[in-house]
Amino acid sequence: MSSTAKALTLLSHFSAARSEIGLSQLCRITGRDKATTYRHLQALETVGLVEQNPTTRHYRLGPAVMQLAQVREATVPRKDGAKLALSALADATGETAHVTILSGETLYGLCDCESPRHGIRAVIDLNTFPLHATASGLCALAFGPAKLFDVAAAYLEEFTEYTVTNEADLTALVDTIRTTGFGRANQSYELEIQGLSAPLFDHSGQLAGTVAVACVASRFTPDIERTIKSELVIAARAITHNWGGTLPARIEAVWSRSLSHPNTLEPTS
Repeated sequence: MSSTAKALTLLSHFSAARSEIGLSQLCRITGRDKATTYRHLQALETVGLVEQNPTTRHYRLGPAVMQLAQVREATVPRKDGAKLALSALADATGETAHVTILSGETLYGLCDCESPRHGIRAVIDLNTFPLHATASGLCALAFGPAKLFDVAAAYLEEFTEYTVTNEADLTALVDTIRTTGFGRANQSYELEIQGLSAPLFDHSGQLAGTVAVACVASRFTPDIERTIKSELVIAARAITHNWGGTLPARIEAVWSRSLSHPNTLEPTS
């Protein structure tokens, strides 16, 4: 990875829940030394991608990020192309639906929609989605660029006791997802949350992101699983179409086989 790429990847560690990060904390998160991290932050600060809070001296996203985000949304309105299908997905399943987009080697959250049907529901507060521990991330590993697997395997952080933490188990899990067409995470990122996801494609024919449903584990039954999978297919077709893409025939074939055996639950991660 080039020095420029390493500097830019620092941006992925900021989120709504972690809007400011100190130099030492960022070193711990990335596993990089302080001198290199500081040099990268200085470069990002020069072009306005990060700035320092004058009070805390911690770093936060800079104004240039907002400008780029506005240009991106104006020229490639991915969010608008997903919102209607996402709302329908949340209504049909009664659970929280969300969409991610793949940029380089990172899976970013794009938008989410919570169903009001239940008082207790999943809350999506991620800016970037761990590839090995979330339904969306695992789906990206199964249907995205091959290089993503090496990225995920290099950093298998344990979030819960159910998180995959070795390469062999990750390989087996990704292989299963390829045969079913649905990413699946059973409390592997957050306890009490089950996730199911489906791939999204754009005009390039490559994986563009994922659409997913996060369900409270105590409500996750075979009937709910069948409903979520069926509705994910509908949403994935609609969003892919809105993004100018076409679902590959191999994905449609896998979904057809998977949904034709409704009495069998997938293995859990």
